[in-house]
Amino acid sequence: MKRVLVVDDNLINLKLACDILESENFEVIRATSADEAIAILEEAIPDLVLLDIGMPGMDGYMLTRKLKSLEKTRDLKIVALTASAMKGDDVKAYEAGFDGYLTKPIDTRNFASSVSKFINSEKSNKRYKK
Repeated sequence: MKRVLVVDDNLINLKLACDILESENFEVIRATSADEAIAILEEAIPDLVLLDIGMPGMDGYMLTRKLKSLEKTRDLKIVALTASAMKGDDVKAYEAGFDGYLTKPIDTRNFASSVSKFINSEKSNKRYKK
């Protein structure tokens, strides 16, 4: 069973993403802040982190940079799960260290398969190249 950490400060978005993944037999861990995510990652490393970019305090960009700088979490696959869908937002996410980019609102029909593709992708730490 694949384990996914979903980090989102919006409880409705968090519940929707987790419910979809759980219905497709993923093991899901929930966090509502960067600090909570860090505490969880000290205990266990999931197969993938789905991370909201726009959170209060430490946002998704800052958390991703931090996680990619630490030896324990350097190779962790982190995918942005965000409502930021303006031109260039995906480039900014990849430059911050995200390994993938999914936009909200979630496409409930394809969400679980998209998550599976990220988990099964070759290697983490794919950086955006101009």
